[in-house]
Amino acid sequence: MAVHEQNSKIYIIKMKQKFLKQWRASKMPGKQRKYRANAPLHIRSKLMSANLSKELRKKHARRTFPLKKGDQVKIMRGEFKGKIGKIDLINLKKLRATIEGINRIKKDGTKIGVFFSPSNLQIKELNLEDRKRIKSLERKSKTKEKEEKPKEKEKQEKKVKEKLDKGKNKKQGEKNASKKK
Repeated sequence: MAVHEQNSKIYIIKMKQKFLKQWRASKMPGKQRKYRANAPLHIRSKLMSANLSKELRKKHARRTFPLKKGDQVKIMRGEFKGKIGKIDLINLKKLRATIEGINRIKKDGTKIGVFFSPSNLQIKELNLEDRKRIKSLERKSKTKEKEEKPKEKEKQEKKVKEKLDKGKNKKQGEKNASKKK
């Protein structure tokens, strides 16, 4: 159950059978699973986001990004921890991804791909063949730069003020020392 306030009126929205965009969150794990299970494709693709490596975070100014076939990822948790490979398949129905070269052998000898949750993966290299994907990266980084510029100016102003204050304090200390003599 989510509570929304609009124009001093309180609306209570319950989680229904179908997916509701207004429904935000719940502490109940069952409702969280239901939200993910009933989510439409445009939200499922966002749920398939994995965190970026430190280098990519600095470069693109974002923490996570949706997985896509061809991305090079590192497995962070589980039996295959530390292995690196390319995304082979993304299953939006299961909200899982498979990685090339990481397979399990069944009893009859056939190999099947192992499904990984995106939360257990870290993107090491992005597949930038898609123009829309490049635009979305640039869009986010531009907004971050705009936000950082005023902050940087404030930091520089603070540093200048601190230097001026230190200079005044030194001069006052010298004056007090000369008065004592």
